[in-house]
Amino acid sequence: MGNRFQRFRKSQLVIPLFALLLLVLFNAFRDPKFFSFNITVNNDGNSVLSGNIISILNSASELAIISIGMTLVTACSRGQDISVGAVAAIAGSVFVRVLKEHTINWPIILLAFVCACLVAVLCGAFNGTLVAGFGIQPMIATLILLTAGRPIAYWINGGATPTVESPLLGNIGSFIPGIPIPTPILIVIVFAILVSLVLRLTNLGLYTQAVGINERSARLNGINAFGMKILSFMMLGICVSIAGCIGVSRMGLINHETLLLDIEMDAILAVAIGGNALSGGKFSITGSVIGAYIIQALTITLYAMKVPSTAVKAYKAVVIIAIVVLGSPVVQSFFLRLRDSIFPKSVKAEEKQAYAE
Repeated sequence: MGNRFQRFRKSQLVIPLFALLLLVLFNAFRDPKFFSFNITVNNDGNSVLSGNIISILNSASELAIISIGMTLVTACSRGQDISVGAVAAIAGSVFVRVLKEHTINWPIILLAFVCACLVAVLCGAFNGTLVAGFGIQPMIATLILLTAGRPIAYWINGGATPTVESPLLGNIGSFIPGIPIPTPILIVIVFAILVSLVLRLTNLGLYTQAVGINERSARLNGINAFGMKILSFMMLGICVSIAGCIGVSRMGLINHETLLLDIEMDAILAVAIGGNALSGGKFSITGSVIGAYIIQALTITLYAMKVPSTAVKAYKAVVIIAIVVLGSPVVQSFFLRLRDSIFPKSVKAEEKQAYAE
């Protein structure tokens, strides 16, 4: 039992689970109905699930998907990509451009998505080349597309914000008839499972961690550090394109100025809250996804408390700083030393039991 506790204490999931527990307890005392579910009929006449939990899971879908890719980039390159929102606008613009030039059906939607993916992957390869080939810090390298990305998205559609009306896109952005769960939630589940299988069945996760922990040692062991860094940015490109296409499908149009605006900051925070070191190395996809939902849950909680929208970001910043500081190694070490000084005998007994096991 003691050995299991020691392993859990050192797990990267401690921080996000602790933060999630705090939010759950706070909302349970504030409003017991916060966690209730309802079945309502939407505008299309379909019975769908509604409630705060569904709203959190649905609204955080794009952030959760981007957080998966940001985790891989952070772990491998020891830095963050701050251009994901702009690249999502580019991918969304390409998605809309292809749809506008054809009659919208499932094959055309698939073609538009593939084109959006290709463009986003090329943007990722560009960022990755600057980082891996030229040794530029990831945040500096991705400043280029952060600055130029949304003007490029504006140019792709001729300086317009075209609409794309189709029931099929509505199925992607809202609900599939007969399924009461929002489609974006299902997309996150399927994508997370696919990424987990890839990391579990291949050496991708091991190589990513190895390059992030010690790039020189990884090279000496035959790992292509240059290729791994570019691959991580390209995988982030796929995540960004999926998120961008979901955002377009939700709104039924492309607005290059507002699509996933500031999502890069939330994605970085999700990675940090997920227990991942922003300096790279060992990572937890599960922790980052939980971190994304924590950020959205915090937002929904603040709105439920009638906090003005202009002040939400300030409140979020304060709470997130507190969560990150409480989960920092310095604070954890302090509490461990405090525990050892208060309960020295129980600590020694626990260590003996762990050693015996």
